[in-house]
Amino acid sequence: MFDRLLAPFRRASASAPAKRTGDAPAARPEGAPGARADARADVGAGADGDGVGVAVEPRTVDPDRLAAAFADAHGAPPAGVWHAPGRVNLMGEHTDYNDGLVLPMALPWGVMLALTPTDDGTVEVRSAQRPGEDVRFATADLDADSPTVTGWASYVAGVFWAAREAGHLPAEAGARIVLDSDLPIGAALSSSAALECVVLLALADAHGLTDLAADRPAMAAIARRAENAYVGAPTGILDQSASLRCTEGHALYLDCRTGLGSNVPFGLRESGLRLLIVDTKVEHQLKDATSGYAVRRGECERAAAELGVPALRDVEDLNAALPRLSDPVLADRVRHVVTEIHRVNAAVGLMRAGAVGDIGALFTASHLSMRDQFAISTPELDLAVETAVAAGARGARMTGGGFGGSAIALVPEDRLAEVERAVADAFAARGWTAPDQRVALPSPGARRLR
Repeated sequence: MFDRLLAPFRRASASAPAKRTGDAPAARPEGAPGARADARADVGAGADGDGVGVAVEPRTVDPDRLAAAFADAHGAPPAGVWHAPGRVNLMGEHTDYNDGLVLPMALPWGVMLALTPTDDGTVEVRSAQRPGEDVRFATADLDADSPTVTGWASYVAGVFWAAREAGHLPAEAGARIVLDSDLPIGAALSSSAALECVVLLALADAHGLTDLAADRPAMAAIARRAENAYVGAPTGILDQSASLRCTEGHALYLDCRTGLGSNVPFGLRESGLRLLIVDTKVEHQLKDATSGYAVRRGECERAAAELGVPALRDVEDLNAALPRLSDPVLADRVRHVVTEIHRVNAAVGLMRAGAVGDIGALFTASHLSMRDQFAISTPELDLAVETAVAAGARGARMTGGGFGGSAIALVPEDRLAEVERAVADAFAARGWTAPDQRVALPSPGARRLR
Protein backbone atom coordinates (compact mmCIF):
# COMPACT_ATOMS: atom_id res chain seq x y z
CA MET A 1 0.00 0.00 0.00
CA PHE A 2 2.84 2.39 0.78
CA ASP A 3 4.21 1.94 -2.75
CA ARG A 4 0.82 2.91 -4.15
CA LEU A 5 0.65 6.01 -1.99
CA LEU A 6 4.18 7.04 -2.93
CA ALA A 7 3.78 6.46 -6.66
CA PRO A 8 2.59 10.01 -7.48
CA PHE A 9 5.57 11.49 -5.63
CA ARG A 10 7.98 9.21 -7.45
CA ARG A 11 6.49 9.99 -10.85
CA ALA A 12 6.73 13.72 -10.17
CA SER A 13 10.38 13.54 -9.13
CA ALA A 14 11.42 11.10 -11.83
CA SER A 15 10.11 13.23 -14.68
CA ALA A 16 9.17 16.89 -14.82
CA PRO A 17 8.51 18.92 -11.68
CA ALA A 18 4.99 18.60 -10.34
CA LYS A 19 2.52 20.90 -12.08
CA ARG A 20 1.95 24.12 -10.13
CA THR A 21 -0.60 26.42 -11.68
CA GLY A 22 -1.06 30.02 -10.69
CA ASP A 23 1.22 31.58 -8.13
CA ALA A 24 2.41 28.45 -6.34
CA PRO A 25 5.55 28.92 -4.25
CA ALA A 26 8.79 28.41 -6.09
CA ALA A 27 11.32 25.94 -4.74
CA ARG A 28 13.21 27.51 -1.86
CA PRO A 29 17.02 27.35 -1.92
CA GLU A 30 18.55 25.39 0.91
CA GLY A 31 18.96 27.54 4.00
CA ALA A 32 17.06 30.47 2.49
CA PRO A 33 15.11 32.83 4.77
CA GLY A 34 11.48 32.09 5.37
CA ALA A 35 11.62 29.58 8.20
CA ARG A 36 10.67 30.32 11.77
CA ALA A 37 13.25 29.35 14.36
CA ASP A 38 10.79 28.32 17.07
CA ALA A 39 7.97 30.85 17.17
CA ARG A 40 5.24 30.30 19.70
CA ALA A 41 1.93 32.09 19.47
CA ASP A 42 2.38 35.82 19.50
CA VAL A 43 -0.12 35.96 22.33
CA GLY A 44 2.14 34.10 24.74
CA ALA A 45 3.66 30.83 25.98
CA GLY A 46 6.96 30.86 27.69
CA ALA A 47 7.74 27.21 26.93
CA ASP A 48 10.89 26.40 25.05
CA GLY A 49 10.65 24.74 21.65
CA ASP A 50 10.39 21.00 21.26
CA GLY A 51 13.16 20.73 18.66
CA VAL A 52 12.37 17.61 16.69
CA GLY A 53 11.22 15.47 19.61
CA VAL A 54 7.70 14.08 19.57
CA ALA A 55 5.68 15.40 22.52
CA VAL A 56 3.33 12.50 23.12
CA GLU A 57 1.66 14.05 26.15
CA PRO A 58 -0.34 17.26 25.67
CA ARG A 59 1.66 20.30 26.67
CA THR A 60 -0.46 23.15 27.97
CA VAL A 61 -0.02 26.43 29.74
CA ASP A 62 -1.07 26.51 33.37
CA PRO A 63 -4.28 28.30 34.47
CA ASP A 64 -3.07 28.83 38.02
CA ARG A 65 0.16 30.40 36.81
CA LEU A 66 -1.78 32.64 34.44
CA ALA A 67 -4.17 33.70 37.20
CA ALA A 68 -1.18 34.57 39.38
CA ALA A 69 0.33 36.63 36.56
CA PHE A 70 -2.96 38.49 36.22
CA ALA A 71 -3.04 39.22 39.95
CA ASP A 72 0.53 40.53 39.79
CA ALA A 73 -0.41 42.85 36.93
CA HIS A 74 -3.74 44.12 38.24
CA GLY A 75 -3.62 43.69 42.00
CA ALA A 76 -6.50 41.21 42.18
CA PRO A 77 -7.28 37.76 40.78
CA PRO A 78 -9.16 37.51 37.48
CA ALA A 79 -12.86 36.81 37.22
CA GLY A 80 -11.97 33.61 35.40
CA VAL A 81 -9.59 31.74 33.13
CA TRP A 82 -10.61 30.38 29.73
CA HIS A 83 -8.95 28.28 27.02
CA ALA A 84 -9.59 27.92 23.28
CA PRO A 85 -7.71 25.31 21.23
CA GLY A 86 -6.03 25.45 17.89
CA ARG A 87 -7.08 22.94 15.27
CA VAL A 88 -5.88 20.73 12.49
CA ASN A 89 -8.12 20.16 9.52
CA LEU A 90 -8.21 16.47 8.72
CA MET A 91 -9.96 16.98 5.39
CA GLY A 92 -11.67 19.80 3.51
CA GLU A 93 -9.06 22.42 2.63
CA HIS A 94 -10.28 25.65 1.00
CA THR A 95 -13.80 24.22 0.93
CA ASP A 96 -15.23 26.36 3.74
CA TYR A 97 -15.50 29.61 1.78
CA ASN A 98 -16.87 27.56 -1.13
CA ASP A 99 -19.85 26.61 1.10
CA GLY A 100 -18.52 23.07 1.32
CA LEU A 101 -17.78 20.50 4.01
CA VAL A 102 -14.85 20.34 6.43
CA LEU A 103 -13.54 17.90 9.03
CA PRO A 104 -11.34 19.55 11.70
CA MET A 105 -10.37 18.41 15.18
CA ALA A 106 -9.32 20.50 18.16
CA LEU A 107 -5.75 20.32 19.45
CA PRO A 108 -4.55 20.00 23.05
CA TRP A 109 -2.70 23.31 22.64
CA GLY A 110 -4.23 26.72 22.33
CA VAL A 111 -4.62 30.18 23.82
CA MET A 112 -5.39 30.73 27.50
CA LEU A 113 -6.86 33.95 28.84
CA ALA A 114 -7.39 35.46 32.28
CA LEU A 115 -9.97 38.25 32.29
CA THR A 116 -11.85 40.62 34.53
CA PRO A 117 -14.71 42.60 32.97
CA THR A 118 -14.98 46.38 33.34
CA ASP A 119 -17.62 48.96 32.48
CA ASP A 120 -15.27 51.80 31.53
CA GLY A 121 -15.17 51.07 27.79
CA THR A 122 -11.44 50.39 27.77
CA VAL A 123 -9.48 47.21 27.16
CA GLU A 124 -6.00 46.45 28.47
CA VAL A 125 -4.22 43.41 27.02
CA ARG A 126 -0.96 41.85 28.18
CA SER A 127 0.79 38.88 26.56
CA ALA A 128 3.18 36.50 28.29
CA GLN A 129 5.43 36.61 25.25
CA ARG A 130 5.27 40.34 24.69
CA PRO A 131 6.67 41.76 27.93
CA GLY A 132 6.55 45.53 27.93
CA GLU A 133 4.22 45.60 24.91
CA ASP A 134 0.88 45.98 26.70
CA VAL A 135 -1.92 47.30 24.50
CA ARG A 136 -4.71 49.62 25.63
CA PHE A 137 -7.62 50.86 23.53
CA ALA A 138 -11.07 52.39 23.90
CA THR A 139 -13.88 50.30 22.44
CA ALA A 140 -15.63 53.46 21.22
CA ASP A 141 -12.69 54.11 18.89
CA LEU A 142 -12.89 50.75 17.13
CA ASP A 143 -13.73 51.07 13.44
CA ALA A 144 -13.24 48.30 10.89
CA ASP A 145 -12.89 50.85 8.08
CA SER A 146 -9.90 52.48 9.76
CA PRO A 147 -8.58 50.14 12.45
CA THR A 148 -6.27 51.78 14.97
CA VAL A 149 -5.29 48.58 16.79
CA THR A 150 -2.85 46.54 14.71
CA GLY A 151 -0.64 43.48 15.04
CA TRP A 152 -1.60 40.58 17.30
CA ALA A 153 -3.88 42.81 19.41
CA SER A 154 -6.05 43.50 16.34
CA TYR A 155 -7.63 40.06 16.85
CA VAL A 156 -8.68 41.09 20.36
CA ALA A 157 -9.95 44.47 19.19
CA GLY A 158 -11.77 42.83 16.29
CA VAL A 159 -13.75 40.62 18.66
CA PHE A 160 -14.88 43.61 20.74
CA TRP A 161 -15.86 45.42 17.55
CA ALA A 162 -17.72 42.45 16.02
CA ALA A 163 -19.56 41.58 19.25
CA ARG A 164 -20.67 45.20 19.60
CA GLU A 165 -21.73 45.41 15.95
CA ALA A 166 -23.78 42.23 16.39
CA GLY A 167 -25.66 43.86 19.27
CA HIS A 168 -24.33 41.60 22.00
CA LEU A 169 -21.80 43.82 23.76
CA PRO A 170 -22.72 47.21 25.24
CA ALA A 171 -20.50 50.17 24.37
CA GLU A 172 -19.25 50.53 27.94
CA ALA A 173 -18.09 46.89 28.18
CA GLY A 174 -14.33 46.62 28.65
CA ALA A 175 -11.86 44.17 30.14
CA ARG A 176 -8.45 43.58 31.63
CA ILE A 177 -6.82 40.64 29.88
CA VAL A 178 -3.65 38.58 30.30
CA LEU A 179 -2.84 35.96 27.65
CA ASP A 180 -0.63 32.91 27.34
CA SER A 181 -0.34 30.20 24.69
CA ASP A 182 1.53 27.09 23.65
CA LEU A 183 0.35 27.19 20.04
CA PRO A 184 2.89 28.16 17.37
CA ILE A 185 1.96 30.99 15.03
CA GLY A 186 2.21 30.72 11.29
CA ALA A 187 1.98 26.92 11.53
CA ALA A 188 -1.52 26.66 10.02
CA LEU A 189 -2.90 25.53 13.40
CA SER A 190 -5.30 28.48 13.80
CA SER A 191 -3.62 30.50 16.52
CA SER A 192 -5.55 33.59 15.42
CA ALA A 193 -8.93 31.85 15.59
CA ALA A 194 -8.08 30.43 19.02
CA LEU A 195 -7.31 33.95 20.23
CA GLU A 196 -10.57 35.32 18.84
CA CYS A 197 -12.62 32.49 20.31
CA VAL A 198 -11.12 32.62 23.79
CA VAL A 199 -11.67 36.40 23.96
CA LEU A 200 -15.28 36.08 22.82
CA LEU A 201 -16.12 33.19 25.15
CA ALA A 202 -14.60 35.01 28.11
CA LEU A 203 -16.51 38.20 27.26
CA ALA A 204 -19.77 36.29 26.94
CA ASP A 205 -19.27 34.59 30.30
CA ALA A 206 -17.87 37.53 32.23
CA HIS A 207 -20.35 40.11 30.93
CA GLY A 208 -23.33 37.80 31.42
CA LEU A 209 -24.17 37.36 27.73
CA THR A 210 -25.87 34.04 28.43
CA ASP A 211 -27.71 33.72 25.11
CA LEU A 212 -24.50 34.24 23.16
CA ALA A 213 -22.47 31.93 25.41
CA ALA A 214 -24.96 29.14 24.73
CA ASP A 215 -24.85 29.58 20.95
CA ARG A 216 -21.50 28.31 19.67
CA PRO A 217 -22.39 28.69 15.95
CA ALA A 218 -23.29 32.34 16.54
CA MET A 219 -20.04 32.86 18.42
CA ALA A 220 -18.09 31.34 15.54
CA ALA A 221 -19.78 33.74 13.11
CA ILE A 222 -18.85 36.75 15.26
CA ALA A 223 -15.25 35.59 15.61
CA ARG A 224 -15.05 35.06 11.87
CA ARG A 225 -16.39 38.56 11.22
CA ALA A 226 -13.70 39.94 13.51
CA GLU A 227 -11.05 38.26 11.38
CA ASN A 228 -12.64 39.12 8.03
CA ALA A 229 -13.82 42.68 8.56
CA TYR A 230 -11.51 44.07 11.25
CA VAL A 231 -8.26 42.15 10.82
CA GLY A 232 -8.69 41.80 7.07
CA ALA A 233 -8.08 38.07 6.56
CA PRO A 234 -10.56 36.55 4.05
CA THR A 235 -10.99 33.25 5.92
CA GLY A 236 -13.99 30.96 6.09
CA ILE A 237 -15.81 29.67 9.16
CA LEU A 238 -13.75 26.48 9.65
CA ASP A 239 -11.20 27.63 12.21
CA GLN A 240 -13.55 29.39 14.61
CA SER A 241 -16.08 26.56 14.43
CA ALA A 242 -13.42 23.99 15.25
CA SER A 243 -12.12 25.94 18.23
CA LEU A 244 -15.60 26.45 19.67
CA ARG A 245 -17.53 23.33 18.65
CA CYS A 246 -15.18 20.32 18.69
CA THR A 247 -15.47 17.70 21.41
CA GLU A 248 -12.87 15.38 22.90
CA GLY A 249 -12.22 12.21 20.91
CA HIS A 250 -14.10 13.50 17.88
CA ALA A 251 -13.73 15.43 14.64
CA LEU A 252 -16.28 18.07 13.64
CA TYR A 253 -18.17 17.25 10.43
CA LEU A 254 -19.33 20.73 9.44
CA ASP A 255 -21.49 22.01 6.62
CA CYS A 256 -20.15 25.51 6.03
CA ARG A 257 -23.27 26.64 4.17
CA THR A 258 -25.87 25.71 6.76
CA GLY A 259 -23.67 25.79 9.85
CA LEU A 260 -24.96 22.36 10.82
CA GLY A 261 -22.36 20.08 12.32
CA SER A 262 -21.92 16.84 14.18
CA ASN A 263 -18.98 15.41 16.07
CA VAL A 264 -17.82 12.09 14.62
CA PRO A 265 -15.74 9.64 16.71
CA PHE A 266 -12.10 9.67 15.62
CA GLY A 267 -10.74 6.54 17.27
CA LEU A 268 -7.00 6.98 16.97
CA ARG A 269 -6.06 5.13 20.17
CA GLU A 270 -8.49 2.31 19.50
CA SER A 271 -6.99 1.85 16.04
CA GLY A 272 -3.39 1.85 17.26
CA LEU A 273 -2.71 5.07 15.38
CA ARG A 274 -1.35 8.50 16.19
CA LEU A 275 -1.71 11.83 14.42
CA LEU A 276 1.72 13.38 13.95
CA ILE A 277 1.82 17.12 13.31
CA VAL A 278 4.89 18.38 11.48
CA ASP A 279 5.34 22.15 11.74
CA THR A 280 7.71 22.93 8.86
CA LYS A 281 8.56 26.32 10.40
CA VAL A 282 7.67 28.03 7.13
CA GLU A 283 5.25 30.72 8.23
CA HIS A 284 2.13 31.32 6.21
CA GLN A 285 0.25 34.61 6.04
CA LEU A 286 -3.48 35.03 5.41
CA LYS A 287 -4.05 38.74 6.13
CA ASP A 288 -2.67 40.32 2.97
CA ALA A 289 -5.27 40.86 0.25
CA THR A 290 -2.61 39.83 -2.28
CA SER A 291 -1.67 36.65 -0.39
CA GLY A 292 -1.96 33.29 -2.08
CA TYR A 293 -4.94 32.49 0.14
CA ALA A 294 -6.84 35.58 -1.02
CA VAL A 295 -5.91 34.88 -4.64
CA ARG A 296 -7.25 31.32 -4.37
CA ARG A 297 -10.50 32.57 -2.91
CA GLY A 298 -10.85 35.05 -5.75
CA GLU A 299 -10.19 32.33 -8.31
CA CYS A 300 -12.90 30.16 -6.78
CA GLU A 301 -15.37 33.03 -6.86
CA ARG A 302 -14.54 33.68 -10.54
CA ALA A 303 -15.01 30.02 -11.36
CA ALA A 304 -18.38 29.90 -9.60
CA ALA A 305 -19.51 32.99 -11.51
CA GLU A 306 -18.47 31.46 -14.85
CA LEU A 307 -20.33 28.26 -14.01
CA GLY A 308 -23.42 30.13 -12.85
CA VAL A 309 -23.53 28.54 -9.40
CA PRO A 310 -23.71 30.25 -5.99
CA ALA A 311 -20.56 28.44 -4.85
CA LEU A 312 -18.33 25.62 -6.03
CA ARG A 313 -20.12 23.30 -3.63
CA ASP A 314 -23.00 23.41 -6.12
CA VAL A 315 -21.02 21.88 -9.01
CA GLU A 316 -22.74 18.53 -9.52
CA ASP A 317 -21.16 17.25 -12.73
CA LEU A 318 -17.43 17.96 -12.62
CA ASN A 319 -16.70 16.55 -16.08
CA ALA A 320 -19.35 18.76 -17.63
CA ALA A 321 -18.28 21.84 -15.69
CA LEU A 322 -14.55 21.90 -16.41
CA PRO A 323 -14.73 22.50 -20.20
CA ARG A 324 -16.97 25.53 -19.59
CA LEU A 325 -14.26 27.44 -17.75
CA SER A 326 -12.22 30.07 -19.57
CA ASP A 327 -8.92 29.33 -17.85
CA PRO A 328 -7.23 25.98 -17.10
CA VAL A 329 -6.11 27.44 -13.77
CA LEU A 330 -9.74 27.85 -12.76
CA ALA A 331 -10.43 24.28 -13.88
CA ASP A 332 -7.72 23.05 -11.54
CA ARG A 333 -9.18 25.02 -8.65
CA VAL A 334 -12.66 23.63 -9.27
CA ARG A 335 -11.36 20.07 -9.55
CA HIS A 336 -9.69 20.35 -6.15
CA VAL A 337 -12.69 21.85 -4.34
CA VAL A 338 -15.23 19.38 -5.73
CA THR A 339 -13.09 16.30 -5.14
CA GLU A 340 -12.04 17.54 -1.69
CA ILE A 341 -15.68 17.77 -0.62
CA HIS A 342 -16.13 14.15 -1.73
CA ARG A 343 -13.05 13.20 0.31
CA VAL A 344 -14.60 14.76 3.42
CA ASN A 345 -17.67 12.57 3.05
CA ALA A 346 -15.51 9.51 2.41
CA ALA A 347 -13.41 10.20 5.52
CA VAL A 348 -16.52 10.58 7.68
CA GLY A 349 -17.86 7.29 6.36
CA LEU A 350 -14.62 5.53 7.30
CA MET A 351 -14.61 7.09 10.78
CA ARG A 352 -18.16 5.96 11.43
CA ALA A 353 -17.25 2.46 10.23
CA GLY A 354 -14.26 2.34 12.57
CA ALA A 355 -11.85 2.08 9.62
CA VAL A 356 -9.68 4.99 10.74
CA GLY A 357 -6.51 3.60 9.17
CA ASP A 358 -8.06 3.69 5.71
CA ILE A 359 -8.35 7.48 5.93
CA GLY A 360 -4.61 7.64 5.28
CA ALA A 361 -5.05 7.09 1.55
CA LEU A 362 -7.49 10.02 1.49
CA PHE A 363 -4.92 12.16 3.29
CA THR A 364 -2.35 11.55 0.58
CA ALA A 365 -4.83 12.03 -2.27
CA SER A 366 -5.86 15.33 -0.70
CA HIS A 367 -2.26 16.49 -0.49
CA LEU A 368 -1.63 15.68 -4.14
CA SER A 369 -4.72 17.69 -5.06
CA MET A 370 -3.54 20.66 -3.00
CA ARG A 371 -0.09 20.40 -4.54
CA ASP A 372 -1.10 19.93 -8.16
CA GLN A 373 -4.59 21.38 -8.60
CA PHE A 374 -4.75 24.08 -5.94
CA ALA A 375 -1.02 24.89 -5.90
CA ILE A 376 -0.76 25.78 -2.22
CA SER A 377 1.97 23.42 -1.02
CA THR A 378 5.65 24.20 -0.49
CA PRO A 379 8.83 22.13 -0.89
CA GLU A 380 8.93 21.68 2.90
CA LEU A 381 5.36 20.42 3.10
CA ASP A 382 5.92 18.08 0.16
CA LEU A 383 9.06 16.69 1.79
CA ALA A 384 7.28 16.12 5.11
CA VAL A 385 4.42 14.27 3.42
CA GLU A 386 6.56 12.16 1.10
CA THR A 387 9.02 11.23 3.84
CA ALA A 388 6.33 10.33 6.37
CA VAL A 389 4.55 8.01 3.94
CA ALA A 390 7.83 6.40 2.86
CA ALA A 391 8.73 5.76 6.51
CA GLY A 392 5.47 4.00 7.31
CA ALA A 393 2.67 6.54 7.77
CA ARG A 394 -0.69 5.36 6.46
CA GLY A 395 -1.03 8.71 4.72
CA ALA A 396 -0.13 12.37 5.10
CA ARG A 397 -1.21 15.80 3.88
CA MET A 398 -0.59 19.47 4.43
CA THR A 399 -3.21 21.12 6.63
CA GLY A 400 -4.53 24.66 6.77
CA GLY A 401 -4.48 27.46 4.23
CA GLY A 402 -1.19 26.45 2.64
CA PHE A 403 1.91 28.34 1.51
CA GLY A 404 3.69 27.09 4.62
CA GLY A 405 2.64 25.80 8.00
CA SER A 406 2.12 22.17 8.97
CA ALA A 407 1.55 18.70 7.60
CA ILE A 408 -0.24 15.86 9.38
CA ALA A 409 0.51 12.15 9.13
CA LEU A 410 -1.55 9.16 10.24
CA VAL A 411 1.04 6.87 11.79
CA PRO A 412 0.83 3.39 13.37
CA GLU A 413 1.97 3.68 16.96
CA ASP A 414 4.84 1.25 16.45
CA ARG A 415 6.19 3.31 13.52
CA LEU A 416 5.96 6.69 15.21
CA ALA A 417 9.60 7.05 16.23
CA GLU A 418 10.78 5.86 12.82
CA VAL A 419 8.59 8.36 10.96
CA GLU A 420 9.65 11.20 13.24
CA ARG A 421 13.33 10.43 12.73
CA ALA A 422 12.93 10.12 8.98
CA VAL A 423 11.25 13.52 8.69
CA ALA A 424 13.87 15.18 10.90
CA ASP A 425 16.70 13.58 8.91
CA ALA A 426 15.15 14.62 5.59
CA PHE A 427 14.97 18.26 6.65
CA ALA A 428 18.52 18.14 8.00
CA ALA A 429 19.78 16.69 4.72
CA ARG A 430 18.34 19.71 2.89
CA GLY A 431 19.86 22.15 5.35
CA TRP A 432 16.42 23.35 6.41
CA THR A 433 15.29 24.45 9.87
CA ALA A 434 14.36 21.43 11.98
CA PRO A 435 10.60 20.84 12.05
CA ASP A 436 8.66 20.81 15.30
CA GLN A 437 6.87 17.46 15.59
CA ARG A 438 4.07 16.74 18.04
CA VAL A 439 1.51 14.01 18.53
CA ALA A 440 -2.07 15.17 19.04
CA LEU A 441 -5.32 13.54 20.07
CA PRO A 442 -8.79 15.04 19.39
CA SER A 443 -9.34 17.50 22.23
CA PRO A 444 -12.16 19.59 23.73
CA GLY A 445 -13.28 22.90 22.30
CA ALA A 446 -13.17 26.27 24.04
CA ARG A 447 -14.14 26.20 27.71
CA ARG A 448 -13.82 27.91 31.07
CA LEU A 449 -11.10 26.42 33.26
CA ARG A 450 -11.64 28.30 36.53
